[in-house]
Amino acid sequence: MAFLNLIRYKNLILILLTQVLIHFGFLKALGLPVALSSFDFGILALASLCIAAAGYIINDINDVQSDQINKPLQTYLPEPFSEKQAFNYYLLFNILGVGLGFFLSYKTGLGNFTSLFVLISALLYIYSSFLKGIILVGNLVVSLVVASSIFIVLVFDVTPILNQFQEQLVTPLAVLRDYTIFAFMLNFLRELVKDIEDANGDYAAGIQTLPIVLGLERTAKLSAYLGVLYIFSILGYIYVYLQTNVWTSIYLVAAVVVPLVFFCMKARYAEKQKHYAFLSKLLKLIMLFGMLSLGVLTLTLKY
Repeated sequence: MAFLNLIRYKNLILILLTQVLIHFGFLKALGLPVALSSFDFGILALASLCIAAAGYIINDINDVQSDQINKPLQTYLPEPFSEKQAFNYYLLFNILGVGLGFFLSYKTGLGNFTSLFVLISALLYIYSSFLKGIILVGNLVVSLVVASSIFIVLVFDVTPILNQFQEQLVTPLAVLRDYTIFAFMLNFLRELVKDIEDANGDYAAGIQTLPIVLGLERTAKLSAYLGVLYIFSILGYIYVYLQTNVWTSIYLVAAVVVPLVFFCMKARYAEKQKHYAFLSKLLKLIMLFGMLSLGVLTLTLKY
């Protein structure tokens, strides 16, 4: 169980669910053409999971000092894993993930896209080793990497056949592009909250994050205002693109907008560690509900 926690298996399940939902629960469920066979999609998903697992491990290695302060009961380095063992796991997952990415790229005739896997892996390493300590830059980078779990499915599943099936795929591609943007936005908000939650350990480790510079309560209030901006963005999106799709609109309001309103209310007055931990978990739940809305959209379009 310690090993599964080291690679953040719950987050990996969320990544897998997202990619499966896009390929099987949206594109194939609507009878749309896809470039990847089920076997090739499995390779893509496994490559994504391996690179993500490697990213979580290297982040733990570089966060030993701060994690011992922020979450002493949830650390896995140096016990039960030594840093050397963890780094070996990091190398194993990284090599496996990038290797599978190379294999898939050349198997599908998309050799130019091999650099994507290297880029994502490199960004995760640079983030945990250096960028994390640069105010907001680290938050932006890790949010881009999270959103790439959607983007990379588009690259391999849709773009190779877009010219051939442009009329059928242009709208689904736009929908998935919008989901990628919203995933980036919500994860950026969660990264701000996580920085507040981890401020004590980051300060001890000499990491400069926005809560350390601006203050915990001010950053929490800023996250609340950002949440309000997101609420209006989602409501605007529903009004422009989904007003004729009643069930999807109702779901998004109930499962995403209302929890975001609750988040903003709580964040506005958050001042204790347990408040910030709750807000972080709430945002993770909102991200899950938001991704599941793609399944609701599929059902409404199909039936």
